[in-house]
Amino acid sequence: MKKFLSLIGAAALSLSLVACGGAEEETTEEVADETAQEESTKIVVGASAVPHTEVLEFAQPLLAEEGIELEIVTFQDYILPNQTLRDGDIDVNYFQTPGYLEMQIEENDYDFVSIGSVHAEPIGVYSKEYSSLEELPEGASIVMSDSISDHGRILPIFERAGLIELDVEEGALATIDDITSNPKNLKFGDPQVEAKMLAPSFEAGEGDAVVINTNYALEGGVDIEQFGIAFEGEDVLQPNLIVVRAEDENRPELLKLVEILQSEEVQQFIIENYKGAVIPLTN
Repeated sequence: MKKFLSLIGAAALSLSLVACGGAEEETTEEVADETAQEESTKIVVGASAVPHTEVLEFAQPLLAEEGIELEIVTFQDYILPNQTLRDGDIDVNYFQTPGYLEMQIEENDYDFVSIGSVHAEPIGVYSKEYSSLEELPEGASIVMSDSISDHGRILPIFERAGLIELDVEEGALATIDDITSNPKNLKFGDPQVEAKMLAPSFEAGEGDAVVINTNYALEGGVDIEQFGIAFEGEDVLQPNLIVVRAEDENRPELLKLVEILQSEEVQQFIIENYKGAVIPLTN
């Protein structure tokens, strides 16, 4: 009887050890899973809808392969992405050009830096009635963005066409006040509207010509090929930047984001999807 009870005790002890071992194994697996989750890095990016969000969505699986989870927050204006970056609600934004970034830093004392560029969007002049800048009549009204940094990109288009002359200090952005000759008396900024309202203004028939940022032309469904009558020259294109808080400029996952966005796969996606309206850059 004692021998039988001893055998039962031994068996129970053995089962107990097996159970403990199983529990220990499960715990080890859970810890490993939790560690893997912690090692999976998350980046929150603020971006304009088109083409920026679309480019980021294409890049998401490429970043996932590198262990980086990409969350995209889409903005409809140019003000909130910088405010949100300053407040720490996003890690990086992707929507602005150097001229706009410089102006925003000066006006708001943002401690931001660019860590790379992805593409350029030639700002364009659109008209439903005229097929070239030269056809614009005396006193034609030119609807423009209310952003001064955009004026520095718009006015040289008209200067190159010989319609105006500018006197601009070296390194400065052109403004309407810098126009020294305007033989046709073109009415620049008649009216000036928020950049996101330029495409609706064009569709509503406002002005003889409307100057539209390419991202808003794409988002607004404007037929760029049909109605675009003049664009920035490729030699003066401003890149769209990846911008971060200065303290984060060396974060490895943010540098990896730039590397992926400048990769051949992403650049080819831009070429194939935007047919020249968006031009890939890698510097």
